[in-house]
Amino acid sequence: MNPDHIYEAGLNKNRANYTPLSPLSFLERTAFIYPNHDSIVYGDIRFQWSETYRRCRQLASALQNRRLQKGDTVAVMLPNVPAMYEASFGVAMAGGVLNALNIRLNADSIAFMLEHAEAKILLTDREFSNVISEALAKLENKPLVIDVDDSLYEGGMFLGELEYEDFLKEGSSEFAWQLPEDEWDAISLNYTSGTTGNPKGAVYHHRGAYLNAVSNSMFWQMPQHPVYLWTLPMFHCNGWCFPWTIAAIAGTNVCLRKVQIETVYDLIKKEKVDHLCGAPIVLNMMVNADDELTQGIKHKVNVMTAGAAPPAAVLESMQKLGFNVTHVYGLTETYGPAAGCVWQDEWNELNISEQSDFKSRQGVRYPMLEGLIVADPDTVEPVPKDGTTIGEIMFQGNIVMKGYLKNPTTTEKSLMGGWFHSGDLAVWHEDGYIEIKDRSKDIIISGGENISSIEVEGVLYHHPKVLEAAVVAREDEKWGEIPCAFVTLKAGQELSVEELIDYCRDNMEHFKAPKTIVFGALPKTSTGKIQKFKLRKQANEIID
Repeated sequence: MNPDHIYEAGLNKNRANYTPLSPLSFLERTAFIYPNHDSIVYGDIRFQWSETYRRCRQLASALQNRRLQKGDTVAVMLPNVPAMYEASFGVAMAGGVLNALNIRLNADSIAFMLEHAEAKILLTDREFSNVISEALAKLENKPLVIDVDDSLYEGGMFLGELEYEDFLKEGSSEFAWQLPEDEWDAISLNYTSGTTGNPKGAVYHHRGAYLNAVSNSMFWQMPQHPVYLWTLPMFHCNGWCFPWTIAAIAGTNVCLRKVQIETVYDLIKKEKVDHLCGAPIVLNMMVNADDELTQGIKHKVNVMTAGAAPPAAVLESMQKLGFNVTHVYGLTETYGPAAGCVWQDEWNELNISEQSDFKSRQGVRYPMLEGLIVADPDTVEPVPKDGTTIGEIMFQGNIVMKGYLKNPTTTEKSLMGGWFHSGDLAVWHEDGYIEIKDRSKDIIISGGENISSIEVEGVLYHHPKVLEAAVVAREDEKWGEIPCAFVTLKAGQELSVEELIDYCRDNMEHFKAPKTIVFGALPKTSTGKIQKFKLRKQANEIID
């Protein structure tokens, strides 16, 4: 850049004309304009935006009083409760980096993440005290533990030095927080299931979080003051950036500790919920609910879903119930949704079944994503838009992660050629819409959770009677996909399906264990490579 050029000379950045982008500014603005509008609803709790802003500042102040430094990690093991929402702002206000832990993980996984991220402070709910206690016992350098006591949960135990509400009292509600000096600064850390070894930590920056929060509202055409039900876990990609989105448009967060279909329908009617997100399993629960639950909704409800492509039959059933479903696609590395199936007017002339087929596509790029292609994974050359040629989905732009924490080699590989390589294989239709056909890394998406087939295979191979094992995704009406294992036993050995499933459940998180096991020889190429494409076909031909 030439400083003497007419458009540069004397035209410099300063505080008057340049501010780093950060979603923290959304909270401040909304609290100023709508101080008395409901921000959070949870049981008997009703906070207004002025209160939420005050509590987030108290949290930030308390964290700094406990010597949290810029760039330090604050881990949280929480369901969708108010403290979880407050952490989405308070941690970054203190200069920290939020690491929301998946509440379904086991102690080994949690211990790895706490150690790998060098967590200084941990906020944890009593419900998870057993697994957290086990994880902490594996650490040499333990974080400061703060317990969150939720009156809607009975059981568990306190592990920490003090309770969350007492911790907030250590902070000042007038805490003078600052925007980051650099919008490239990390705002959060989200671990994604790897195909081998330990999970990878995707690092988000303030700029990306800001832009994808805005992108959500633009893509979904969200109005001011939406009522948003938290059926999506906030630990998934920071709730797909929706904590920041709802703050930006002064909505109401209806928190939900656990997704129970009776509670979901009750809150939709009681609070007039008009927006919610979730994996296809949530949609499946909604369409299969008793008729008495589904009746009585007098307003429009918009539903956003992602994960394994929802079956067209489920989308069709949701539409018949009056729910307007939008299908989006993304990864942990893209701040959650970064593409979606934008509706075209001409599709209105199709019947419901045909419309559902279109809705199940992954679609086109988000407003704030700069590039989305289907390309050759080695050359990064786009494939023809013919609906048949398979390539890898790749992303480019500000809503792609900074990279993987402490993993420069994998970061460089994943961003090769100036594009983020998703590992998802798809076709590119003539109209520019993408449609996933397979996953090159064999990740199974079950109920919105990523399951590594190689991880499951590793457990199976540890069984003394197992000779060979291969795990693939099997389509499932409830979960979207479930792990299906094909196993060859050692000569002369006998083992029941039930025994092997129990073994897997004893050695990994239960949701990762195979639901179906088939014994027999595995199909292989001439070089001995297992032909998983044949197993996938076989898995989906199994009749229970």
